[in-house]
Amino acid sequence: MLDERVNYIVSGLERSGTSLMMQMLHAAGLPIAHDDSRPADEHNPRGYFELAGGKIINRLMDGTFDLESCKGRIVKVTAYGLKYLPEGDYRIVYMVRDIDEILRSMQKMGAGIDEQKDRDLFGKLNTISLDLMRRRRDMKSITVPHRDLMGEPAREMERVSRFLGVPFDIGAAVAAVDPSLYRNRAED
Repeated sequence: MLDERVNYIVSGLERSGTSLMMQMLHAAGLPIAHDDSRPADEHNPRGYFELAGGKIINRLMDGTFDLESCKGRIVKVTAYGLKYLPEGDYRIVYMVRDIDEILRSMQKMGAGIDEQKDRDLFGKLNTISLDLMRRRRDMKSITVPHRDLMGEPAREMERVSRFLGVPFDIGAAVAAVDPSLYRNRAED
C-alpha cells in the first residue's frame, strides 16, 4: 500500500491537528506506527496516535529512534523534531493551525502560556519548519490547514491521498472527524 522505502510523517506544531490527521489516516486503512504509551484523555479523547509517549524527538536527537523500521507506515513527529530527521526519503503531511487556537488549546491542557512570547515562538517554529521542508531535497510535503480539514474533510483528504500517491477510504477518514472536538476555534 504505502512505499516501504519511504518514511511517511505527520507533523505540525503541538495542538495543530496532528493526532486528528493520524486518526483519519488510521480510519482510512493506512498503516500507522503508534503505541499505547500515551492514552487518550479529555484533550484528545480519541487518542494521540504517537510513539514512545511523544518522546520520539528525544530519541531522534540522540540517534536511538529506529526510523528505518517505520518505513511504509505513518509516524507522528511534531514540528520541532523535523530538524532531527536523518537524511532519507520523506513524505510529510504538515498540519497548520491558527496560533491563537493552538495557544487556547494548550492553556486548557494546563500549559503555562505567555501569550505574546509563545505566539512569537510558535510562529517562528512554524516558519522554520516550513522552510526546512522546502530546502531539504529528501523531503516532500503538503500543508493541511486544520480549519479546512474540519470544514471540508473529504476535499482535504483527497489532497492528502494524491500527495501520498495511494488511494484510501476517504469516507472512513471523514467519518473519523468529530466536529464537537473543534473546541478552540478562533473567531472568524
